[in-house]
Amino acid sequence: MDLKRLAGVLPLLFAASVWAAEPFVIKDIRVEGIQRTEAGTVFSYLPVKVGDTLDDEHATASLHALFATGFFKDVELKAEQGVLVIVVQERPTIASVEINGVKDFPKDQLVDNLKIVGLAQGRILDKSILDKAVQELKRQYVARGKYAVEVKSTVKELERNRVAVSFDVEEGSASKISRINIVGNHVYSEKDLLGVMQLTTPGMFTWYSKNDQYSKQKLSADLESLRTFYMNSGYMDFTIDSTQVSISPDKKDIFITLNLSEGEKYTVSQIKLSGPQAVLSHEEARKLIAIHSGDELSRDALTESTRKISERLGEYGYAFANVNAVPEVDKVKHQVAFTFVIDPLQRAYIRRINISGNDKTKDEVIRREFRQMESGWFATSKIKKSKQRVERLDFFEEVNLDTAPVQGTNDQLDVNLSVKEKSTGNFQIGAGYGSEGFSFSGGVTMANIFGTGNYLSTQINTSKVNQIYSVSYTNPYYTDDGISRGYDIYKRNTNTTTTYTSQYLSDTMGAGVRFGIPTNDEESFQYGLAGEQTTITLTSLSPQRYVDYVNYFGSTTSNMLATVGWTRDTRDSAIYTTDGATQRAYIEASLPFSGQKYYKLNYSQQWYHPLAHSSTLRLNGELGVASGYGGSLLPFTKNLYAGGPGSVRGYDYSSLGPRDLSNNSLGGNKRMVGNAEILFPFPGMQKEKSVRLSAFVDGGAIYGDGAQVPSSLGMRYSAGVGLVWLSPAGPIQLSWAKPLNSQPQDKFQSFQFTMGNMF
Repeated sequence: MDLKRLAGVLPLLFAASVWAAEPFVIKDIRVEGIQRTEAGTVFSYLPVKVGDTLDDEHATASLHALFATGFFKDVELKAEQGVLVIVVQERPTIASVEINGVKDFPKDQLVDNLKIVGLAQGRILDKSILDKAVQELKRQYVARGKYAVEVKSTVKELERNRVAVSFDVEEGSASKISRINIVGNHVYSEKDLLGVMQLTTPGMFTWYSKNDQYSKQKLSADLESLRTFYMNSGYMDFTIDSTQVSISPDKKDIFITLNLSEGEKYTVSQIKLSGPQAVLSHEEARKLIAIHSGDELSRDALTESTRKISERLGEYGYAFANVNAVPEVDKVKHQVAFTFVIDPLQRAYIRRINISGNDKTKDEVIRREFRQMESGWFATSKIKKSKQRVERLDFFEEVNLDTAPVQGTNDQLDVNLSVKEKSTGNFQIGAGYGSEGFSFSGGVTMANIFGTGNYLSTQINTSKVNQIYSVSYTNPYYTDDGISRGYDIYKRNTNTTTTYTSQYLSDTMGAGVRFGIPTNDEESFQYGLAGEQTTITLTSLSPQRYVDYVNYFGSTTSNMLATVGWTRDTRDSAIYTTDGATQRAYIEASLPFSGQKYYKLNYSQQWYHPLAHSSTLRLNGELGVASGYGGSLLPFTKNLYAGGPGSVRGYDYSSLGPRDLSNNSLGGNKRMVGNAEILFPFPGMQKEKSVRLSAFVDGGAIYGDGAQVPSSLGMRYSAGVGLVWLSPAGPIQLSWAKPLNSQPQDKFQSFQFTMGNMF
């Protein structure tokens, strides 16, 4: 018998037996022993009232009703000269809830979970609720793999019928998966199948991923991954017959056994199509199908085919289209034929675009990036492009977009966009250590000022080499059609006397305005005009070519500079890029009436291509040319440089190219840089998009006149490994590189660190 149920029934039986008395008419009802409960509350639960006759049946019903309230731990009925006297003993109220010994969870979170099961400050204490609270605390820890957790509850009585409830928790250590056994596999080895699963035995990085801790949810996901793995290889009859999970007596080790049946491999015998062709012809639909007759059966190929057909229909506004691949199985020949049944259904349009999560950013900043308009026909490409453009703002940590049918209609959808904002004020720093010791640079950028989408960038650098003070402001929507306008004010002091660059000092002040004009969603042109004045000071160690230049043009020059740029961006995401490309072309030229006549041209392209196992190939190429025109020389302050992060890692900053007799870098008028890099997940963190490792090969060179060390010319190569972290403060890159074809005069920095934009 259930002892708890017996404990609850006994008081009723005892009370009923005590009441064995003559029935009487109730003249009045009096309640004794209440402290918190109102008498009216007691009366409201009683099944009898004044004027009723109280007999054994009504007395028992009254006791049942009062005990059922949960307010009282004892109830007694008495009769005094026609008056029904109800004597109660109230259950105590909870004055406080304390949880001790907790390290893995915030205490507030656990206290909130206890409220869900009914145990909280101010509520009435019930033994059954206390037991539920203990089990809830244990459940929280078991979900994290801590099966050895111990929870002890203590109730301390206080004055005024109150109690203090405390829980003492001994968390213990997390139970680890000691062994995963797979039984019934013949086609694939156990090692191959374990590689498909997320759960694993303890390894080097499982302390972070926690994948060596058992979870029912993770196991379910792994079973589905195994099922998909076999289905993609043609094993249509694959089944998981059973799973067994056991734990060692000391609750430290967990053992998992999977029993599976692989079945036979199936091939595709025929692909057919069915459905109306007015919207999408069968010929056009067939081009979208990724699986063909004679192919190995693949679930992913079928899913991809139905997705592409659905998206093509969605492009025409048919958001509710049904596309199903209906199989016809021949178990004798182990073949399967598929009929793609296409039903466009009703064409749909967008009723409303709902935006949430933008506590700081104004709605208009997000809405102006949308290419899908309200009241317009639904279009898959416009929905994708809208999400992509919002991501490229780089104001949000997460951007999620979904569509929901409008209830009561069959041709309307709502677009729901939810964002998770991130800090858009960040700083950029760079540091490195090599043959020249430490180097450092920094700056501050504030994007999305006051939620307007505007940018304010302030750079202050007080290093010995470069002292920079600049302020830049950009309004990306100066006009409603997306023309941007920005202003720049800057002061730059350069002192190369403490570096291995040819020595000179310069002081430049300037200001300018710039505009950006988009031609479509992926392309834009930039135009700018700036004026600047530069004063040059030479030292006794300055090369003769610098002396000749100053003697010809003077130590102070003023220039009016015009800039023209072109950008094309087809990346799938600016947050976590896996596919697409960016191209940039840029020209800076002094106008003919300036003190100096020169131009600089630069072209760069980045290309991303997804590889297997969540890896991405990133290729980068840059070409630069600079020269004077109209018989003028290129100012040596405008020379091109390479070396260090952003060009050829492993070499010191700006150290490549022509050198003088003092082995100082002169820079040059031609620049060439190339990078090949494979980005892949951090081991044990495959689903974490903010951290990626890389392996790279860099190459680059600077060419120009005046080289006094012949071996300084030519390409330089390096190879190394790096880490990219998309931190809240901006992209952080760590790299360790080794030069591959260095020369004796080259300067190195094996370890380099940057925070800010990636190359």
